[in-house]
Amino acid sequence: MCRMFRAENIQTDCLKLNNMKKIRFLLTASLLSASILHAQTKKIFSESATAKEQRMAWWTNDRFGMFIHWGIYSMAARHEWVKHYEHMTNEEYQKYFDLFNPDQFEPSVWAKQAKAAGMKYAVLTTKHHDGFCLFDSKYTNYKATNTPAHRDLVREYVNAFRAQGLKVGFYYSLLDWHHPDYTMDDVHPLTQTDTSQANYDRLNKGRDMRKYRQYLRDQITELLTNYGKIDVLWLDWTWGKDARRGKHAEDWGAVELLKLVRQLQPGIIVNNRLGLEDYADGGDFVTPEQVSTAELEKYKGKTWETCQTFSGSWGYYRDENTWKSHRQLLDLLITSAANGGNLILNVGPTARGEFDYRAKNALDSLAYWIHANGRAIYNCTYAPGEFKAPENTKLTYNKSAKRLYVHVYDYPSSGELVLPGYSGKICYAQLLNDNSELKFAPSRESSSDLTLQLPKQQPKYTVPVIELILK
Repeated sequence: MCRMFRAENIQTDCLKLNNMKKIRFLLTASLLSASILHAQTKKIFSESATAKEQRMAWWTNDRFGMFIHWGIYSMAARHEWVKHYEHMTNEEYQKYFDLFNPDQFEPSVWAKQAKAAGMKYAVLTTKHHDGFCLFDSKYTNYKATNTPAHRDLVREYVNAFRAQGLKVGFYYSLLDWHHPDYTMDDVHPLTQTDTSQANYDRLNKGRDMRKYRQYLRDQITELLTNYGKIDVLWLDWTWGKDARRGKHAEDWGAVELLKLVRQLQPGIIVNNRLGLEDYADGGDFVTPEQVSTAELEKYKGKTWETCQTFSGSWGYYRDENTWKSHRQLLDLLITSAANGGNLILNVGPTARGEFDYRAKNALDSLAYWIHANGRAIYNCTYAPGEFKAPENTKLTYNKSAKRLYVHVYDYPSSGELVLPGYSGKICYAQLLNDNSELKFAPSRESSSDLTLQLPKQQPKYTVPVIELILK
């Protein structure tokens, strides 16, 4: 019998969703804490710090990317973990595979929308936890080319985004709820109703994780061989070390897998979710997920990318309504750059292959702001310690251009903005959106401060930006 999603179950389903988010955040946080707090001496590769900086230069300069979570779960339209939440068997989930036919899929449209919104790179889910592959893999029949779509959707994505001048990345789930040799863990759909050891033993009978490790290697090899240069690989995810029924680095053969990745694509950038926190080079960047802007401040000085959604779900969720406002999205982008990190912002396309109207509206709002103010994000990082942020503002800084950007969150009704301690440090000031001059003079209260004269009427941007050209 088909499982139906009834209105009276929404509250319960959302509670499960929130609980799973908390679990995933805690697991991610444990990995991040280990990688940040523990001294790392072991290394897998001989790459120097300078070589790594050069390899990652484009990524740290570009600052802003698009995540795309898309698969057959978009047909359920109630979260990409629907198979887990509703404890579906492979047979119950099969209907989505049998009917998947994204007739409105035009990746060139996606790429143009991403570029217009100011995103410089993209990462697509080639395989999510449900095991379904958007690419034409010779190691499984559970792939897009065997659905009514009859297409290698990954290849079309790669070609379309490259054509728009965007860097191309792949997400690949280390988990697999469909593969017959993938052993049970505490998030597998079949372990949710019976957590007894006897049930785990029964379900694991005949499964061989060694065969699954080879499957991982074979598919990663395909992805990094058959589609040209791949700029980013996002592998997801590994449990904390104390998880009794989780997966750990040895389950994936993580060290050898990472070596394979770098052998196939020497210039690639790889995230930190293989469970290799004991190695200094076990991942190129840390990945705070769905955290607040206040929490992002603690990553200053690290190499990091925060992954965030427009709403509370990664995959398309028709009835989920906790969508972030334009101001919240801007704050994520600005705060990321202001603390020396990247933002990758997720879109979950519909089962027909389109961004839904809410996602389009959000992207359009970002496009309007980034067109005028993108210079305050790209190639920017946190400001030198000598510059303090004026009240109700955040700072970004372009070191090579010697320009400081003041992001004004609450526009002063007085038309004046005090720059604390900036006396003698600025040679010119202007609004970034139109390069119109802003006059400044010593503050009446302190000779070390400057008072900047702003237009009485706020520019038509939620967060206007002031560009200060430094001496």
